[in-house]
Amino acid sequence: MHDGNNVLSQFLDFSPGPVDEVRVFFAPGRVNLIGEHTDYNGGHVFPGALTLGTWVFVRPRRDPVYRFASTAFPLQVRVDGPAFQYRAEDDYANYPKGVLWALQEEGLQLPGADLFFHGNLPGGAGLSSSASVEVATAFAMNALVGGGLSTERLARLSQRAENEFVGVNCGIMDQFAVAMGQAGSALLLNCRTLKYRAVPVRAPGYRFVITHTNKRRGLADSKYNERRAECEAALAQLRTVRKDLTCLADLSKEEWNALAWHLKDDVLQRRARHVVTENARTLEAARRLAAGDLPGFGQLMNESHISLRDDYEVTGPELDALVEAAWQTEGCLGSRMTGAGFGGCTVSLVRETAVERFQDEVARQYERATGLAPTFYVTDLGAGVREVTAEIEGLYMMGEGKIES
Repeated sequence: MHDGNNVLSQFLDFSPGPVDEVRVFFAPGRVNLIGEHTDYNGGHVFPGALTLGTWVFVRPRRDPVYRFASTAFPLQVRVDGPAFQYRAEDDYANYPKGVLWALQEEGLQLPGADLFFHGNLPGGAGLSSSASVEVATAFAMNALVGGGLSTERLARLSQRAENEFVGVNCGIMDQFAVAMGQAGSALLLNCRTLKYRAVPVRAPGYRFVITHTNKRRGLADSKYNERRAECEAALAQLRTVRKDLTCLADLSKEEWNALAWHLKDDVLQRRARHVVTENARTLEAARRLAAGDLPGFGQLMNESHISLRDDYEVTGPELDALVEAAWQTEGCLGSRMTGAGFGGCTVSLVRETAVERFQDEVARQYERATGLAPTFYVTDLGAGVREVTAEIEGLYMMGEGKIES
């Protein structure tokens, strides 16, 4: 964080006191390379942690008061006592409040604290800014009290906070990738069993380019719930002939071909077909990327987007315009939407020497098609949540602007 000293100064304005009482933690965002809308269907996903993310500055208090502030929002929130309740007017603070609630439910005795958030993830872009805030909070408070909870358990508790406290019925992928990410690798995660392995990304000479549509994702939440309901309906119908079927992603493509005709509703059939084929693509994509087969991996990215567009119907004109522009640009091996859809971002695999031209060409075509200007993030795959107090102290000690405490 190049502006770490400036953010520390802002934190000290919010929470005056000795600098040596302050601890700092970082949780990344995540990008899902392939495996979309499979997580809540018991399938595989293939996310990687980003080098972009959320920092949380924490100072423990001697009273049972919790205060929340952020560089992204003017709102400051105070909670007196250990009782946490969702309040719409508390906006972003409901995410860390939910985590504190979940940690208390787990049995941790939490001190009061001042928590100050700073991030460089675009909000609403499908890069898991909320999961980044949640996991950073969980890791920080667990460290503060010596709670001894594993990072994987903290990911589960962060998901519980979003499901039960905030009321968003998300799967485990976002919090898991943010917590467990490994630098230079993507995680092949079975969302039903939580078994995973880190797959080194062997892509010398290529970079992942994330492109933000800058389209507000107004339909994402309602359509997400609609798609979950459609998948549950498809599963219920298929279980009348396959009683042992626990989730759609348990079906191989061969099994699906034998059973698909039982779904008389065309919409349900297309939804289920996406889940089955996307799960198979994800497993194959991990194999190809590990083997360094970049053209093969890129082709699977393209097929994933087509399935999300035609069978799952969660792309929309902005994401389609970005992807189609990427497909037409020399040096791009593959491109697809990433995240819930209806706005947010695409992820593309682009030859490093062509990245600048890729940005120029995609921006030109996208603006002509939609009237919107995209934002680009050229990223590496980074590590998961961690404490970074020493890094911030290093900036402070180098004297990048005098700090008064």
